[in-house]
Amino acid sequence: MKPIAIDAMGGDHAPKVTVEGALLAHKQGIPVVLVGPTAVLKQELQQQGGDLPIVEAPEYITMQDHATDVRKKRRASINVCMALVKQGEASAVVAMGHTGATLASALFNLGRIQGVDRPTLLIELPSERGRTYLADGGANVDCKPEWLVQFAVMATAYAQAQGVADPSVGLLSIGEEEHKGNELTLQTFPMLKATPGIHFFGNVEGRDIFKGTTDIVVTDGYTGNVVLKLSEGEARTLFKWVREALSGGSWLTKIGALLVRGALQGLRAKMDPAEYGAMPLLGVEGPVFIGHGSADGRAVLSAIRKAKGVVEAGLVERVRAGISLLAR
Repeated sequence: MKPIAIDAMGGDHAPKVTVEGALLAHKQGIPVVLVGPTAVLKQELQQQGGDLPIVEAPEYITMQDHATDVRKKRRASINVCMALVKQGEASAVVAMGHTGATLASALFNLGRIQGVDRPTLLIELPSERGRTYLADGGANVDCKPEWLVQFAVMATAYAQAQGVADPSVGLLSIGEEEHKGNELTLQTFPMLKATPGIHFFGNVEGRDIFKGTTDIVVTDGYTGNVVLKLSEGEARTLFKWVREALSGGSWLTKIGALLVRGALQGLRAKMDPAEYGAMPLLGVEGPVFIGHGSADGRAVLSAIRKAKGVVEAGLVERVRAGISLLAR
């Protein structure tokens, strides 16, 4: 496999955490290449006691830059990453940070898969059955019904690449009945029902996401991003309340806290965004993963591992095949 290109300057804590995650991946046998200013990355590698290949990129996109700045900074690290994939010198891109800039760079450098109107960000959320895949995660705030159909097809291809044989698809609405929802969901429902290649379940509600009623939930990017931020905030607040409840009170409460400590750590790991690594950007001509700007080294490692898995599973080819069915 060609190396995975890491935008080493992307995110709030780059290049420290990107180099850290890349080194962890290298130790696990995953080929990686760092992209960014050579002098800066060599210094960071020396501080962390590692050695990795570097591709020079004299510029980079900061979190304060606009997404359109990728056109002005042609030699920005994210653009160089995309160019490596386009030229066949890298198998995937992992970028932690500026979602809009990464999306713009992917469209600018790689382009859309034929038949895809809008790429989608896929979110992984924990559920009672393991994982629920949610699309769109924020790439497309205002959507058309046909875009949601494409999201469902692309999410199905991704879930299959992750080992889900026949992933079910739910349409996020305010009720299970077909006649409930806004204009977008009412128009999308019959289209999904008639779409070849997907296992359409019907409408699902917000609570179904964490129940795992369906493997995939489709919605517009505005709603999807609200779901993402709500779930992350709720998880943090819940664990804060648990810590406060177990840290105070009687000696009996403190003993109980010690007894459940291991179980709570396991639960926290299951809900930790770092375990999900990054969101795949589906619909562009190359595997692209976008992580949180606040990511740590573990999250970078998770993103790299995920990228490796879907590259080996032929993700882009699966998406192409699914989208091609819509044109028939």
